[in-house]
Amino acid sequence: MRALLFLFLFFASFAQAELPNIILLVADDLGWKDVGYNGSEIRTPSIDALAEGGVTLTDFYVHATCSPTRASLMTGQSPMRHGIYHAIGKNTEGSLPLQLKLLPEYLKDAGYQSLMVGKWHLGHATSAMLPMARGFEEVYGHYTGGVGYWDHVHGGGLDWHYDGRALRVEGYATHLQADAAVRMIKKRDKQRPLFLYTAFSAPHLPNEAPEESIAAYVGIEDANRLVHAAMVDELDRAIGRILTILEEEKMLENTLIWFFSDNGGLNPAAASDSMRSLVSNLVAIFGRPLPTGFLEFLRHNTEDGGSDNGPYRRGKGAVYQGGILVPSILYWPAVLEPATVADRVTIQDVLPTIAQLTDINLIPEQVLDGKPRWGIITGADSEAGADFVALSMDSKAILRGPWKLIVNGEEGELYNLAEDPYEQTDRSVEHPEIVEQLGSAINQIPQVESINQPLFKVMMDMDKFGGEEDRPPWADVVQ
Repeated sequence: MRALLFLFLFFASFAQAELPNIILLVADDLGWKDVGYNGSEIRTPSIDALAEGGVTLTDFYVHATCSPTRASLMTGQSPMRHGIYHAIGKNTEGSLPLQLKLLPEYLKDAGYQSLMVGKWHLGHATSAMLPMARGFEEVYGHYTGGVGYWDHVHGGGLDWHYDGRALRVEGYATHLQADAAVRMIKKRDKQRPLFLYTAFSAPHLPNEAPEESIAAYVGIEDANRLVHAAMVDELDRAIGRILTILEEEKMLENTLIWFFSDNGGLNPAAASDSMRSLVSNLVAIFGRPLPTGFLEFLRHNTEDGGSDNGPYRRGKGAVYQGGILVPSILYWPAVLEPATVADRVTIQDVLPTIAQLTDINLIPEQVLDGKPRWGIITGADSEAGADFVALSMDSKAILRGPWKLIVNGEEGELYNLAEDPYEQTDRSVEHPEIVEQLGSAINQIPQVESINQPLFKVMMDMDKFGGEEDRPPWADVVQ
């Protein structure tokens, strides 16, 4: 009864107050132990300040790669409903389904000014797929996957734009994105609450950072980890700049900031044993770089990642904990007391949770796979979350209560995360009934055909991160 009374009083008082500004700060490929508050050697004072003054979610789950996570964020749905099972390739003609109403559209209808900085990665073949057509009034960033931090190139084409127009500008990507976020906050429509989606490129490959930032971590021996640390440091400084401008604009007290990574970090341990062995053998034969664009892309993504996922298994691209359990913090000085929440919250819960706090009228026919979790975040209730099905290129995992079932083809692995958080003991033989129940639950979610190109087409024209341009800018070839 006390919990229900708290929620009633909170929402009754909130309904009479002004709507909060909402800022989503999304890192790209940030590992669980890439932040100071989780014990990293990387200095992240801005992120740590959010953790110290906000609500830290220790069990926040996403998908194993970027596009599925972003699809769930925008819809509150499983990306299996969208055919987005892994990262959307640069030549993919599909997108997040156009008939769906997305988070920025909901918020815009509720009176918000919806703005975006950074990475979209939810489809770019036609103008109807772009963020300007999906609820955002102003957009600065890039459409595809990882870009060169200095040249802003992805897969042979410049991928940097402002409001749909290709933009050639000098500068380090994280600096430019921070500049844009600060600029948008300063010139916002002060008659409306602000929704700012800041989807940073960092610290996704390629390993590139300013020399002075790299020099600050010269004690790190691993060359990839060294530059990765500098990239995370730059990300933290960018977040610090956003916090500073919010304070200067007297917005900080009434702004809900939600920080998280889109998936686990990339490092050699993220790859399977067979992939590492294959790449090692190829390097032994041919050296570096490998002789074809496809093989070199595999090597780059297998060997060059510098993230740290702490004690958790694997990393980006895998549905083990290292790939889907990520840092997450909510910060709202006027409302949230510092706390640590160990209950599971997922990327599919973000939209319905924000809907609890605003005047959003959700479309009943647009089913949600996530649930509102504000009561869990504030400590007002202890309701269990919805099942969460995490996706990778070749596997799925479902989480329900303490159990996690990983399915790869016909094979299944079952873990009790409450007893075994590092996934050391497969319990599938002991509990076949749980394997059957969870496997059946996965199949209850509609699974449509993948929108991505077949692998042989991807191999012919790889999504390289940075490098020479060999085609027009991606913003110029939109239909």
